[in-house]
Amino acid sequence: MRSDRRCKRPRILFKLLTPMVVVLAMLNVAPPAFANDLQVGKAAPLATLVTLDGQHIATSDLRGHTVILTFWATWCQPCGEEMPLLSRYAEAHRDQGLMVLGFSLDDAETLDKVRAIAQQTRFPVGLLAASSAPGYGRMWRIPVSFVIDRDGILRYDGWKAAQPVMTEDSLHQVVDPLLASP
Repeated sequence: MRSDRRCKRPRILFKLLTPMVVVLAMLNVAPPAFANDLQVGKAAPLATLVTLDGQHIATSDLRGHTVILTFWATWCQPCGEEMPLLSRYAEAHRDQGLMVLGFSLDDAETLDKVRAIAQQTRFPVGLLAASSAPGYGRMWRIPVSFVIDRDGILRYDGWKAAQPVMTEDSLHQVVDPLLASP
């Protein structure tokens, strides 16, 4: 009987350790992405906007488009200045393949304010589920925007921008050249 116990213990231990080994191996193969890992010229982290009407728009589905991800909130005064600018720019450049996705940091309590602003914008808006976005980091300074080219490459990192608010000049400087290329 003792030999049976010895045989069962390694099997039980093996059964318990196998899932942990698999998880550790996955973490080693695909480490999580953090905002500090963002590199202009490298693949942009994937992001999915869940719009206020429940649509899911993933950046991976927007290949062939130039994409601006903007993170904002109704209580943010600079965001109130940037949103209309981005809306006009999105409208003017839609036919050139521009998509803007607006992630609001508001919560359910201010959803009516978010909806009111979303009705005035010419791009999809949704609530960010948490105060951080995978791969883009914790949203501690808003507005902050990121620009992704048609091939899914990060071309503008708002964390590293000297002026965090997008302006007409920065849009023309950063995004216009991406729209000109087919």
